Amino acid sequence: QVQLVESGGGLVQAGESLRLSCAASGSGFSINAMSWYRQAPGKQRELVAVKTGGGSTIYADSVKGRFTISRDNAKNTVYLQMNSLKPEDTAVYYCEANLLYSAFRSLDAWGQGTLVTVSS
Repeated sequence: QVQLVESGGGLVQAGESLRLSCAASGSGFSINAMSWYRQAPGKQRELVAVKTGGGSTIYADSVKGRFTISRDNAKNTVYLQMNSLKPEDTAVYYCEANLLYSAFRSLDAWGQGTLVTVSS
């Protein structure tokens, strides 16, 4: 059984910082990419940042220069450092991991989400 657990969300003022963490637990799999998504009320879920299995990174234009995704493979953990937060960053942030069980079987696992609220 696989679990992804996010932490680090909270309420901050504009210009402040937060660091989100997501740890994957379980057995019988390896992890390819790990990603962060976010969803604001009434809006579509959007991709924020990706760390691929090969170490490449992808960022949404709205967070470039402010957010940094990193990964600790030994702990199966991905982080999102969020600096210079803006009210428009307010959303529930979700961790996603692409799990590989074999050459013929893969699974996308999701965390429960952590709420980030940025006040004006």
